[in-house]
Amino acid sequence: MRIVVRMGEILGARELVRITSAHIDGCLYHGDGGVEFAERLVELGGRVSVTATLNVGALDLLNPARVRASDRRCAMALRQMRAYQALGCAPTWTCAPYQAGHRPATGDHVAWGESNAVAFANSVLGARTNRYGDFMDICCALTGRAPRTGLHLGERRRATVVVDTCGVSAALRRRDVFYPVLGTWLGSVAGDRVAVVTGLPASVGEDQLKAMGAAAASSGAVGLFHVEGVTPEAPDLVTALGGRRPEDVIALQPDAMRAVRDSLSTADADRIDAVAVGSPHFSLGEFAQLEALLPATPFTVPFYVCTGRSEYSRLDASGRLARFAEAGVEIVVDTCVVVTPILPPSDGVLMTNSGKFAHYTPSNTGYGVVYGSLEDCVRSAIRGRVTRDESLWS
Repeated sequence: MRIVVRMGEILGARELVRITSAHIDGCLYHGDGGVEFAERLVELGGRVSVTATLNVGALDLLNPARVRASDRRCAMALRQMRAYQALGCAPTWTCAPYQAGHRPATGDHVAWGESNAVAFANSVLGARTNRYGDFMDICCALTGRAPRTGLHLGERRRATVVVDTCGVSAALRRRDVFYPVLGTWLGSVAGDRVAVVTGLPASVGEDQLKAMGAAAASSGAVGLFHVEGVTPEAPDLVTALGGRRPEDVIALQPDAMRAVRDSLSTADADRIDAVAVGSPHFSLGEFAQLEALLPATPFTVPFYVCTGRSEYSRLDASGRLARFAEAGVEIVVDTCVVVTPILPPSDGVLMTNSGKFAHYTPSNTGYGVVYGSLEDCVRSAIRGRVTRDESLWS
């Protein structure tokens, strides 16, 4: 509680707010200090006072041999994961807790870590959370309180920027490949301002919104965005703006979107050495899309899909795992290939449909990256070289 209060003072909060849940990012091993901190809380008899789920760890607990790390690193990572379980956190091990049933109600105050989950909780579910970092997240979960500041405040959730997407073709706005690009642009332009996006189809789905939020949170400090007619606090533009005039109105143009799409690729190469998707973690709906695209013979390069164990269990129960294995798909559970050494040691090229993977892959893995749609990723993995459909971006 002393930590929570002191952080509130630093942030300028005058009081604390009761929270209903937390999502804990601190379970990912970055060094021994994180292990010792969590284990000290256990020694002191700590126990979370609200529902608390766990973000990805540094191990695939279902396939531990897949991790290319030293025995000591694996042991420390496991100790950290187990300590958070001992504090009463649910072992969800996913960056998409909303897919594992952790879905706070609109208006609920929560303390969530993991940037894409924060964006999803605020923007798609309409809950209220700031971007809580390691250690602060578990302190909020233990005390059931958070500083009443930032996005916990109604006035800070009002949109001040309008983004009009109508200048982009309707066909592209319907496609999944557009949303990481839109999110990447939004993060770089909006920063920590709240934007309301207009012109997106009413049919926009949760997987598209999670991809947009993940990219926006990776390229900038976006914790909340609104989509007119779709997200809880934006039934219309007037409501999203709180009845005020916007500070800025930005009309998107096709050339700008193509430039952002191109910026997500760092490798100017024809070949690829691997494909990775699932950041945020793959949903059942995304598995169904991939399944419909799988080739009759195995891929020519490794094809990794990262997901949470809740989605993995549902896929297993449906009897569909064998089909993915036949195509050579390696399903990574509890973690992802960008935060855990799973990719073969290489200075190779990774292709992905994830804006978040595109952002973090070069610095975290040493691989160059090529961005494309899920369909592009499948075609490229079949041929072992970059194959992309450029027609929608012309």
